[in-house]
Amino acid sequence: MTNTSSSDFTLLGLLVNSEAAGIVFTVILAVFLGAVTANLVMIFLIQVDSRLHTPMYFLLSQLSIMDTLFICTTVPKLLADMVSKEKIISFVACGIQIFLYLTMIGSEFFLLGLMAYDRYVAVCNPLRYPVLMNRKKCLLLAAGAWFGGSLDGFLLTPITMNVPYCGSRSINHFFCEIPAVLKLACADTSLYETLMYICCVLMLLIPISIISTSYSLILLTIHRMPSAEGRKKAFTTCSSHLTVVSIFYGAAFYTYVLPQSFHTPEQDKVVSAFYTIVTPMLNPLIYSLRNKDVIGAFKKVFACCSSARKVATSDA
Repeated sequence: MTNTSSSDFTLLGLLVNSEAAGIVFTVILAVFLGAVTANLVMIFLIQVDSRLHTPMYFLLSQLSIMDTLFICTTVPKLLADMVSKEKIISFVACGIQIFLYLTMIGSEFFLLGLMAYDRYVAVCNPLRYPVLMNRKKCLLLAAGAWFGGSLDGFLLTPITMNVPYCGSRSINHFFCEIPAVLKLACADTSLYETLMYICCVLMLLIPISIISTSYSLILLTIHRMPSAEGRKKAFTTCSSHLTVVSIFYGAAFYTYVLPQSFHTPEQDKVVSAFYTIVTPMLNPLIYSLRNKDVIGAFKKVFACCSSARKVATSDA
């Protein structure tokens, strides 16, 4: 018998031994709080420190916003399910989760590509950088990244939620990820999965092409630099971005490009947990710990807060 579209789904969650559930819950909660805090601090520092009012840090603030929304899309529900007997998610909530997840991951794909272009202009065309990356163009680039991600969500979410689901309503995952949801379909979804595969490949190919071209030109420019100090500075400005790109795109490639025959539900959960829980925490840490400007901004704000506290204490 086919269930109605208003029927709820059950999320089976992470495959966790009951004895270790408390430890896993604590770790995930700590990572979640750390990721949200680190990204909000990054956004705050970029807003209040005038030295960080540059195109690179503007794009970085957009990345932090995306990471904050990204981790809030899946982890709060996961944590609630870990302490609840009923791991139910409504049909509508599942659709919303899919849309937000697709929008955030798609937007981040495009933004990472645009950040590579920003580094290309900064290293290869430094004199034209203020013109090529002025505020208006930065706003348009960021808006384009958000639009590209939301377009992915608007295209795939309605199709996924209109597929007939029957029999089991148990999703073998900790959130409504499309491949896991489609396994419950009682109709042939091969055409849709092929279309989704093509869509995901294009979503990856466009920014990867920008990143590959940008960094190829950057490497040529760095190689021609006469100063060793100049080469080191240029490499440092790009290495953080390359680290984030490698982690994020590697996980996305496994989930959406690698054929399903190479997947197991347990592996999918581990990879999904990595890029939905761990990556949003790593991004601000990678950029802040390896960036003197961000560390300097943090020390400046911390010093101001300490001075204000001392003044308030002395006045009291």
